[in-house]
Amino acid sequence: MQGDRLLADCRVWELRERRYRHPESGQEGDFYYINSRDWVLVVARTKAGDILLVRQFRYGSDALSWELPGGVMDAGEDPVTAGLRELREETGYTARSGRIIGHARPNPAIMNNFCHIVLAEDAEPHAAGTDWDEHEEIEVRPLPEATVLQWAREFKIGHALALNAIFFYTLDQNPIEATDSKS
Repeated sequence: MQGDRLLADCRVWELRERRYRHPESGQEGDFYYINSRDWVLVVARTKAGDILLVRQFRYGSDALSWELPGGVMDAGEDPVTAGLRELREETGYTARSGRIIGHARPNPAIMNNFCHIVLAEDAEPHAAGTDWDEHEEIEVRPLPEATVLQWAREFKIGHALALNAIFFYTLDQNPIEATDSKS
């Protein structure tokens, strides 16, 4: 890397430019990326076994989107703590504990952050209710696991990170034996 400069600060992320020199060919070029804090998504299962989905308007797609609760983590925040916070803020539900079931890079070609996937079990409504951000208005719907999986198959859930979280949840609930992992 030859340099790094800020092009735009957009509240929850920055657009940055880096100049790289290829280690073998010596060829140089400018590359652009989004610098963002990590994100967290929560697969929250209620005591009845339902999974909590949220539907909210997304400005990028100009449409309502069914997805899982989640959001941007605070600087230095633990992913499980962030996930449980986002769960309460967006759904009004709480869970006593959570655990990491996966991590992924949302788009490593242009982004430098991670999305952490948290499983929160025995979620139940909290007396304090929701605490939405200024531009949030969220519908919360507990659905049976089979319905959530069917919605994923039918593209009713089209948010790539939510689909990724459902994938990690499915792996967590149905562990598979590794055979031969040559990488």
